[in-house]
Amino acid sequence: MPKEISEEFLSVQDEYLQAENMAQGITDVNSLQPCSINERIYLWQGDITTLKIDAITNPANKGMLGCFQPLHNCADNIIHSKSGIRLRQTCHHIMKKQGHEDPTGQAKITPAYNLPCRYILHTVGPIVQDRLTKEHERLLASCYLSCLKLAEESGVESIAFCCISTGVFMFPNERAAEIAVKTVKEYLDCHDGIKKIVFNVYKEIDLEIYQHLL
Repeated sequence: MPKEISEEFLSVQDEYLQAENMAQGITDVNSLQPCSINERIYLWQGDITTLKIDAITNPANKGMLGCFQPLHNCADNIIHSKSGIRLRQTCHHIMKKQGHEDPTGQAKITPAYNLPCRYILHTVGPIVQDRLTKEHERLLASCYLSCLKLAEESGVESIAFCCISTGVFMFPNERAAEIAVKTVKEYLDCHDGIKKIVFNVYKEIDLEIYQHLL
């Protein structure tokens, strides 16, 4: 588990990570063009950790402490690595106070620390180990809805969603995208607090699926 860290270490770490993140290039959400389907919905292909926006989503595990596999190329690991060790400390304090693993379909919010966004919304998506079920679909929709509700309660006006559960959690990409778009559109129809929602894709297959849906 994370332990206390000196201010000297944090100062060096923060300077290093901010320089590294800037060197990768930052995309401002205000430079993106909305989709024709809804002026508050955007589609963007790229690294979610380089997006300057109010909040990004992190597809977390139930421990909410980042990926436990060193150098694993998953979004959870990359977000924690680029944000810095204070993110894991904050998540640890939240989970210690909670006293149990986070259930699938819920959300937590933390500062983003060294990332260009302001906040990170952590959500645990469903794991599809065999056939896809209605319960998997309900839980995935709950991930998006929980993030949207928590974001609006926290004053977040722009949020980027990654493709939750479609990686190592093995949720079928196309069905996941259909659920994501439907949940977001229905939420926007009833709420006006969030001004911009970005569907962030990284793989070409997800780009094609979202282009078709949007």
